[in-house]
Amino acid sequence: MPAAAGLGKLTGMADRIDAGPDRSRSVDHEARIRLATIGDALELSRLISPLGYPVGAEAIVRSWRAWEMEGNSALVVEGPGSLLGVVTLHRMTVLHRPKPVGRITSLVVDPGARRRGLGRALTLAAEDAFCRAGCGLVEVTSHMRRTEAHSFYEHLGYERTSFRFAKAVGLADGG
Repeated sequence: MPAAAGLGKLTGMADRIDAGPDRSRSVDHEARIRLATIGDALELSRLISPLGYPVGAEAIVRSWRAWEMEGNSALVVEGPGSLLGVVTLHRMTVLHRPKPVGRITSLVVDPGARRRGLGRALTLAAEDAFCRAGCGLVEVTSHMRRTEAHSFYEHLGYERTSFRFAKAVGLADGG
């Protein structure tokens, strides 16, 4: 089956990513893209935390099953001895579109591995997975302060189409 095939339903998406006989896709001679697993928690924490979302490996492990059941998965670039990047994916059905929507909720490449095409490869693998899952649109969320990321996405053909508003709710007041 082709790389990152068939995300399928909202739940169980990770079970439907298939990257061929060895379940991976080569990026270059030193790296390959594969489906992330719970065993990657420490490396995922290392990659994601510098984005300003400090999350420990233990928290990732605690959330993993529910996160997957809610229609999420992740693809990683595996290099010699460590992960070089990650893209997190969410597939959702919305009432106002004829086909499901795929959302890239985060993309990060290790600073030492940037400018090698890994971010582009992860994005294209995500698009391929969403397409095979029947999505008619792929959208990206990116913090307003990440202007270099915005240029990156625009270079890949993404357009700025809307604003996203966020409000924290249900937070403990510390007392």
